[in-house]
Amino acid sequence: MENSSNSDENYDLGYQPSPCSTDPNDQSTMSGDSFVYCRTYSSTSVFSEPVDDHHSCCSEASPSCSSHWSTKRTGGVVPQKQALLTRLVTKQCKNSNAGDHQKLDDLESLDLELEMMKERFAKLLLGEDMSGSGKGVCTAITISNSITNLYATVFGQNLRLEPLNPEEKALWKREMDCLLSVCDYIVEFTPKSHNLRNGAAVEIMESRQRSDIYINLPALRKLDAMLIEILDSFQDREFWYAEQGSMSANSTRMGSFRRVVQRNDEKWWVPVPCVPSSGLTEKARKHLRHKRECANQIHKAAMSINNSVLSEMEIPDSYMASLPKSGRASIGDPIYRYMYTTEKFSPEYLLDCLNIASEHEALELADRVEASMYTWRRKACMIHSKSSWSMVKDLMSDVDRSDKNHILAERAESLLFSLKQRYPELSQTSLDTCKIQYNRDVGQAILESYSRVLEGLAFNIVAWIEDVFFVDSTRRNQD
Repeated sequence: MENSSNSDENYDLGYQPSPCSTDPNDQSTMSGDSFVYCRTYSSTSVFSEPVDDHHSCCSEASPSCSSHWSTKRTGGVVPQKQALLTRLVTKQCKNSNAGDHQKLDDLESLDLELEMMKERFAKLLLGEDMSGSGKGVCTAITISNSITNLYATVFGQNLRLEPLNPEEKALWKREMDCLLSVCDYIVEFTPKSHNLRNGAAVEIMESRQRSDIYINLPALRKLDAMLIEILDSFQDREFWYAEQGSMSANSTRMGSFRRVVQRNDEKWWVPVPCVPSSGLTEKARKHLRHKRECANQIHKAAMSINNSVLSEMEIPDSYMASLPKSGRASIGDPIYRYMYTTEKFSPEYLLDCLNIASEHEALELADRVEASMYTWRRKACMIHSKSSWSMVKDLMSDVDRSDKNHILAERAESLLFSLKQRYPELSQTSLDTCKIQYNRDVGQAILESYSRVLEGLAFNIVAWIEDVFFVDSTRRNQD
């Protein structure tokens, strides 16, 4: 009888035991531990404990509702108190109607978020191959593409010095937290001394986060927060923006006022800043200078992390096979003669003599210098029988420092470094692109893509601030 009463109570409360909870022969291997991304919302889960009276009442006062309350919740309630309880339940049900629409909106947003997470998880498992035939890319490339696409979604349309809207900011934080959570499970084992009860010391292995992730990921998170803070600081600003070709009525500025026309002349869709007729105040200019310096330092830090991660990636065999046989033919005779004949090599002087006119020329030169550098390094180690690049890299310390190929490789490396420093907006070289394409290390893929998008955002913020300064100085000079 007791079991029967419990069953009736569960039925009236709207709970029906699922087959998996009642079937003793169920051998399913799925458990709560298997769902890594599963979230349980206690207010909506059918597996939660019975909720309080506020949530258990129906939406309208009805005889069945009051009867259910009086018979199931109160048991032996005396008849003279049933009317009072009925009025109390009716009042609580009416009060709950006011929050029903808000709860429904919250549930819909949670459902949308859950569906988005399912989509991300499915693409990660399928390797972006929606056919499911197993021809997708590896996990490292999938996560790298996800971070890059997320950056384009959130910041691709934000081309101004203004805070992100709350929805985009929440999307960026939520999605990045999900993608970066993979790093919590990338560990390495290190020896640790452990003392037993008898006093004997033994060495055990303990797991900890991989060293490169442990060092770089917190730094990237900090840089991320600082960039968001810089954008938030422009909530109240003295300048505004007008779309190219549709200037505001309060601005007499022409489109030719744009800063660095050589860099952004083809980007006609970028909005142009406008300032008051009297120019910016000294307080506003001081704020802009401070934020420009902060963004510049963030750009350098992100670039340093990105270069460090790329340097640790293995060079694909396909790139080594495509290297020219002669570094001189790749870099050209004029540059080769200066690099080989001069005693005191100056990469800055060489770049000044080259008169690079566009970013395309700079990127092409970077590709040729980088290919020549690795060609000369391979020749310097050719006396060894080992041909694998990882082995050649280990043998570089044994190479004669006075060897011609070694000297040319070092000078090519310094020239490449100066070229990237002079043109910080330079796109990735062919080798960097090849490394990212063939990389299989998930941790390196996350660090590289995260640092790359932060580097791009910091560079854009610096460029936007310089545009405002240029317009302000032009306005004041005209007055």
